[in-house]
Amino acid sequence: MTSRTRRTGLAFGVLAALLATGCGAEVADSAEPAATVTVPRCGEEVEYRTPQRAVAYEGGSADKLFALGLTDRVHGYVMPPANPPVTESPWAAEYARVEMLSDDLLNKELVVDAGADLVVAGWNSGFSDQRGITPQILDQLGIQSFMHSESCFNYPNFPQRLTPFEGLYSDLERLGAIFGVPDRAATVVADLKARVAAVQARAPQGDPVPVFLYDSGTDQPFTAGAQVPPTDIIRIAGGRNIFADLDVRWSQVGWEAVTSAQPEVIIILDYGDQPAQEKIDFLRTSPLTRELPAVRDNRFFVLDYNEGISGPRNVDGLEKFADYLRTLS
Repeated sequence: MTSRTRRTGLAFGVLAALLATGCGAEVADSAEPAATVTVPRCGEEVEYRTPQRAVAYEGGSADKLFALGLTDRVHGYVMPPANPPVTESPWAAEYARVEMLSDDLLNKELVVDAGADLVVAGWNSGFSDQRGITPQILDQLGIQSFMHSESCFNYPNFPQRLTPFEGLYSDLERLGAIFGVPDRAATVVADLKARVAAVQARAPQGDPVPVFLYDSGTDQPFTAGAQVPPTDIIRIAGGRNIFADLDVRWSQVGWEAVTSAQPEVIIILDYGDQPAQEKIDFLRTSPLTRELPAVRDNRFFVLDYNEGISGPRNVDGLEKFADYLRTLS
């Protein structure tokens, strides 16, 4: 998964409250947005100019911009092979209106060549010390950057901790402020929150079903820890991620830990380049997993890659998984 490889002018000080609350600033939309606005980038206060040529890395970043009606401000996107085809996206028409810049990993040369004035990605999922593209490096080049909140908990010097769904709401509100469309962002967030509340109201009662998310790996499985959206999806729907105690985003674990947890449901993360059926076949035949309750009972749920990384499609994945869990009650 590519998420693991997976700034004077007028400033709106009230936006600093986003750090703690995840709430957006109450700034009226207008045809002439403020020249600059101060918004937290992870835990750091950053002054943003209104972007006109944004570059998005992966589906979650692009989806957030498209959901806010910002297609005209998106110059292009970078989409590595793990992402399913953009033609399958609810925003397929929006993707068609902007340029696909690369099907490889994000890099500095690409965004410079694109004339980007904002890059939207995650820390260690797009931005990377090892690959030489970080917010600090882009700052020096005069290119703005925005990081997904769910990736900020271990961002050096400016960590921030929000639950994954709180991070999603915060990201949409912050992007709404940066682009001068806070009212639009508030509407999008209110709709997502209402859908989440509807799922919570119908969640099965009783002990949560133990759930294992299988990302990839045969010698050692790669799975979801506490800091990524699938853990919130599982919890809100009425289940329990057996690795929710791991204070990480994505991590390798041992098969012994999986078998001792005896998961009753397995979520398969479906990549564009690692089909779900291949992973299911492995779990059914491996002596390490074939006797797990979820495998014996054929309780597999396929979660689309873009429903598992931070973006508005997280709520689509939540609704689908909640529907599935209710069939087991």
